[in-house]
Amino acid sequence: MHCTLVALNARFTHSCLGLFHVRNELETHCPEFRLNFFQFTINDSYYETILRITATRPDYVFFSAAIWNSDLVEKLIKDLKICLPLCSAVVGGPQAETVGVNLGKTLCSVVTGAIEAIGPDFYRDLREKTLKSSYRALFRQMPVFTSPYRDSDFSGYLQNRHIYYESSRGCPFSCTYCLSSAEKGIFRKDLRQVEAELDVILSHRPAVLRFVDRTFNEQPERALAIWRYLAGRGTETLCHFEISPDRFTGEMLAFLRSVPPGLFQFEIGIQSTNPETLRAVRRPIDPEKTRDTVAGLAALENIHLHVDLILGLPYETKQSFLASFAQVFSMNAHYIQLGLLKILPDTPLCHTAEEFEYQTCLRPPYAVVANRWIDHETMRQLYWFCECVERFMNNRSFVSLWKFLSRSGRDVVFFFENLLAVCEEAGFFDLAATQELMSRMLLQATAGLDDAAVVADLLRYDWLRCGHRFLPACLRAQENTEDPADLKKRMFRNLPEQLEGTYAVGEKSQFCKKGLFAEFSEKGMREIGYTGHTGCGILCFLPEKEPGFYGFARVIRLP
Repeated sequence: MHCTLVALNARFTHSCLGLFHVRNELETHCPEFRLNFFQFTINDSYYETILRITATRPDYVFFSAAIWNSDLVEKLIKDLKICLPLCSAVVGGPQAETVGVNLGKTLCSVVTGAIEAIGPDFYRDLREKTLKSSYRALFRQMPVFTSPYRDSDFSGYLQNRHIYYESSRGCPFSCTYCLSSAEKGIFRKDLRQVEAELDVILSHRPAVLRFVDRTFNEQPERALAIWRYLAGRGTETLCHFEISPDRFTGEMLAFLRSVPPGLFQFEIGIQSTNPETLRAVRRPIDPEKTRDTVAGLAALENIHLHVDLILGLPYETKQSFLASFAQVFSMNAHYIQLGLLKILPDTPLCHTAEEFEYQTCLRPPYAVVANRWIDHETMRQLYWFCECVERFMNNRSFVSLWKFLSRSGRDVVFFFENLLAVCEEAGFFDLAATQELMSRMLLQATAGLDDAAVVADLLRYDWLRCGHRFLPACLRAQENTEDPADLKKRMFRNLPEQLEGTYAVGEKSQFCKKGLFAEFSEKGMREIGYTGHTGCGILCFLPEKEPGFYGFARVIRLP
């Protein structure tokens, strides 16, 4: 018997944890089977994907269906049946039941739940080619589960990809919009097992290790023990965690102060700060504790912080959603993801959708287009507001500008609404969002402000410390000093023969050759961070990276 396992990832760097578990279970229960493992992306050539699968002449094709690839899974199963009439499809994953309903009982068998908890009848039927339409694992009967990876995977299937790892399964929350709300209970690996499995994974030095625990810090002491292990190991791998802000302790924050930049990345699901909305979706978090936790982590400046808000939740009006955004912006996280609500099949929110007057797209990912509190026109406006935030904020291009807006106490909602108007008039969303184009949009949006010159200074500063070795025309036009080439010559003439901590005698020429110089106003220098500075200032940007997760160019203030 020949089985082909097919992952349809969102992008090449992703991998499919579930199918590695399927591979291992098939090898355990059906050792006589021959297995093939393919990892495609949803953007690959569809026809070539079919050709590569059919080339193996499989008896079974296994798919993992998620909300973002289930349409493609359904399409492939139908076409593979034409190419290989005797081949059967088996579908698992969070969207498996929906795929089964859409295709009917004759085109695929659906496996619901963890493959490790599937009963022996599934493997018996697999051998005998008598698969039923569905099989269900019982979550409460979950056996001890281990990492599904083996050494050869890291030089093969997992090479140059993110590694997904679970130290626990289950979630302490029962959010009405989430598929995890149907699962009761949490299964945790013993810490010694976690460390042993991580030792194997980290020995292969992956670039990114993503912990897929639903709420990694639901037991703060356990989370802290794993963080201490990772920090003590001295790995260069970036470790990503989904954490809850109200299950954070002072001891955790104290420990994280010592963590080197680039080791940890936190994703924090806030979703809303509106109490009525949080009650409706059964997401019991304390907004004040959330604010203090995120702001405290941001102040450490060594952990990348990704926070989530969801547009379209129950009882969330335009005003309350924008208020949530303003509150989250003030926390100074590095990345704000403003996601659009999807009404996933068989979630509690799905069963109350009619009561809340939800209107959604008919195909995955079932995105909301309107509800009782936000009509479609308002949803459209808010969606493009979110896209404006996504394009401009969620990168390293304008870090100084966002800190300035936060410090100054400006109305950030008004700021982004004004920026959105400028972008829509320019057709920005149909263009490539380069840093130069975004800088031009920001200059136009802030042209009438009292501190427009300071904004221009910050945009030039951020542009140069991102590593660019020139100034674009839109930023040169804001500079009331000499041409950068003339400034370089002046600095070569006027700098001393040695500058302590920067260059020694005989090195001035090389320093000036490597450096890119720019002049900033007195207020601009203060907003950049030189708080005691008086008069204009000159900064030198070197083609060397400062430590930190941004990897900005090294900047030196010159006398």
